[in-house]
Amino acid sequence: MIRKSLLLLVVFPTILAAQYERPGSATAQFLKIGISPRATAMGDAFVSAVNGAEAAYYNSAALATLAGTDIVFQHNEWFSGINHDFAAIARTISGAVGTVALSMTALYTDEMRVRTPLQPDGTGETFYAGNYRLGLTYARSITDRVHFGGTINYINMALYSNFNADAWAMDIGVLYTSNFRDFTFGMQIANFGSDVTFVNEAYPLPTNFSFGLNINAFEQSNNKLIFAAAATKPNDGAPLAGIGLEYNLMDHYFLRAGYRLNHEVAKYAFGGGLKIDVINYALKFDYSYTDFSLLGGSHRVGIGFGF
Repeated sequence: MIRKSLLLLVVFPTILAAQYERPGSATAQFLKIGISPRATAMGDAFVSAVNGAEAAYYNSAALATLAGTDIVFQHNEWFSGINHDFAAIARTISGAVGTVALSMTALYTDEMRVRTPLQPDGTGETFYAGNYRLGLTYARSITDRVHFGGTINYINMALYSNFNADAWAMDIGVLYTSNFRDFTFGMQIANFGSDVTFVNEAYPLPTNFSFGLNINAFEQSNNKLIFAAAATKPNDGAPLAGIGLEYNLMDHYFLRAGYRLNHEVAKYAFGGGLKIDVINYALKFDYSYTDFSLLGGSHRVGIGFGF
């Protein structure tokens, strides 16, 4: 099974690259919105740099490097009053069994009024609209350098009452780690699964292939500068890329900056983080700002607990 999955990771990029650019042809676009303040601050160059429970979204294989338990809650102030949230818990099971994680992504509106041509001010009824993803992840180390992981996702898209669509998807990831300046290389196929059917029309999920690397560009005493780069090929658009930097002071204070390449709207981002050790707990706080040109900016905040 593992060999077949690794072969799929090699062959699938060729399949994606051969597809035409078809903007608007895939649904469930909320699956492409970055969930992590740390990742977005680094230009989404995160497929190889991720660690902790966020790996359930960016690269499931990275969960194999987790020691103990990690819990994260992240919130994104999206546009037009739309909320975008992510939560995950990951735990490594002793005895070389591996790491398991449960994660959820939600994109949802506030309460809205039902309006009709005859009652433009509202009928008195209200409704909510939302898109949700629930994922179950398993990861383990194949060798001391190679790590493998996979996620099964259930996706639900709800608009008003009785207007629902469901789908199943799979993510597969691989991570290679080394001792040379903590160099890491990662790959992931995300959202590979069934079509979403609305009434009588079926649309594919936004499947994409991502790969990237990161390395300690500078490390001296309590100072460290991480450089990360990643590229993504979605099945409904042109290839995208990102580069990012993270300055780490004493493993407690973090400054980050990133830039996206070939993205029509989002270009630069920046942010910071704080990690505090309290007894046997590691408390993490992260923030990022992403510029979306004429659309304005997006603010993300996150909190995490590790033990």
